[in-house]
Amino acid sequence: MAGDGLVYEIYERRLAAQVDPQQVPGHVGVILDGNRRWAKQMGFVTSQGHKRGADKIEEFLGWAEDAGVRVVTLWLLSTDNLSRDPAELSPLLDIIAQAVESLAAAQRWSLRLVGAVDLLPDPLAERLRQAVASTHAAGGEADPGDGRVQVNIAVGYGGRQEIADAVRDLLRERAAAGATLEEVADSLSEEDITEHLYTKGQPDPDLVIRTSGEQRLSGFLLWQSVHSEYYFCEVYWPDFRRIDFLRALRDYSRRERRLGR
Repeated sequence: MAGDGLVYEIYERRLAAQVDPQQVPGHVGVILDGNRRWAKQMGFVTSQGHKRGADKIEEFLGWAEDAGVRVVTLWLLSTDNLSRDPAELSPLLDIIAQAVESLAAAQRWSLRLVGAVDLLPDPLAERLRQAVASTHAAGGEADPGDGRVQVNIAVGYGGRQEIADAVRDLLRERAAAGATLEEVADSLSEEDITEHLYTKGQPDPDLVIRTSGEQRLSGFLLWQSVHSEYYFCEVYWPDFRRIDFLRALRDYSRRERRLGR
């Protein structure tokens, strides 16, 4: 009904006015949860839930951009998800690839892959790499200074896997430089690990949002989220609205962040 739309619009404006623009998180991580349950609730097949969730991504990024968020990390597929029934996994992988290709084609955001891409099927990994590369200068990597919102595409991602990969990369780098294992152990610091994470060079997430009502991180950005604020939303990801995002921003802006102090 037209009246309902007007009420929604008024409420949305009121919420937006309650978000302090000086307290908007610079980096927002999102666990896009609830696609399968949404599909079941609606009487659809699972792939329709994943497709509807993928269609929500570009809309969400527009909201984040409008709010002043500079980095967004979207968890699309975990390492655990790779063990799902191939009948569900195959169409899901194609939906993810199509979504990333669509984001890349818009040339509106600077994309980065974060995850153990080598664990993905080779054709999918290549599609993702090509799409992400097309958002950067020829032959280059994501440039934080190009003015666009940086979007991390977390596919084949697991927090433990990321930390293990970071340590392996660090050890290989030091070994190539001639350092012994004992020397590495004596000099290893938290900063060394941070510089070898998938998100190296980016700020840690200020706010992590999880949809669907689940109240756990499930390994999302384990290292980076030590001082993050968490916001758990009851709505399934395909039904996530701008007012849900504004509520998360309003809640975040009202918190006192102590950052471990």
